[in-house]
Amino acid sequence: MKTHQLWAQFGKCGAIFAAMLFALTSPCAAQGLAQRQTSSQAPKNYYTFQRVAYQNDGGWPDNRAYFLRLLHHISAHIAATNGQVEIRVVNFASGVTLFQMAKTDSDLRSEIDGLRAKGVNFLICSNTLNGMGLHAEDLYGVRPQDVVPSGVAEIARLQGQGFVYLHP
Repeated sequence: MKTHQLWAQFGKCGAIFAAMLFALTSPCAAQGLAQRQTSSQAPKNYYTFQRVAYQNDGGWPDNRAYFLRLLHHISAHIAATNGQVEIRVVNFASGVTLFQMAKTDSDLRSEIDGLRAKGVNFLICSNTLNGMGLHAEDLYGVRPQDVVPSGVAEIARLQGQGFVYLHP
């Protein structure tokens, strides 16, 4: 069937679909897709050194699933940049629950410990601790020096120092 017959039979939408189908099934498109799918490692020196502030304010209704996903994203970030990244995770509101849960959840503990070993700093909002009636020692692995006066103000402070803000 010729192109003008496609236009007549299917109209403009059909022609656009046919063009897209051709583009996606052509050998060049298939080769490009295969290269993108198999190339998970960035070329050498692709990423320059990064400074990143991640926000963690929880992930209702399933905080645990959200926390595991967040920690996985951070780990993938470190891997993608070959460790050429400085990461601060600012925890406030329901995000502080991560460190309460980690006291009894070995998966969360393991992820936190692994990221700390790679240089990730976890910061805790003092306003949240006060509001929840908690102290640093009530949370898994949190030291007094990890507590900042305000989580949201800390993110703004870090941005002022050149950190990029991410909230996955």
